[in-house]
Amino acid sequence: MTNKRDIKNRDDLKVLVDTFYEKVMQDDILKQFFLHVDWDKHLPIMYDFWDNTIFYTGVYNGNPLNTHRKLNQRFPLKGEHFKRWELLFFTTVDELYTGINAELIKQRASSISTVMQYKV
Repeated sequence: MTNKRDIKNRDDLKVLVDTFYEKVMQDDILKQFFLHVDWDKHLPIMYDFWDNTIFYTGVYNGNPLNTHRKLNQRFPLKGEHFKRWELLFFTTVDELYTGINAELIKQRASSISTVMQYKV
């Protein structure tokens, strides 16, 4: 068993985001939503989003709700999609990290997922 540490910086978030999306693209339920994603644009946005969400850096200024509303018009988002997203995200966090920020990112992800489900 390896010693895991907590999420400490943006580089840790990059590892998390990259590992998570590798899983998403292998997932039969979620990959359909990401087949046409420009990863060179999407990944830096996700790094900024989580960096701001965990470390309050102010580097993210997007509107994820509007983005998901537009996605929902093309590909209807259902509860099962959000549950699967959470499962993969939480599993990835737990595989890579442990600690206060690891728990915080899972809590924030859960809250975001809940809000998205109601407002999309």
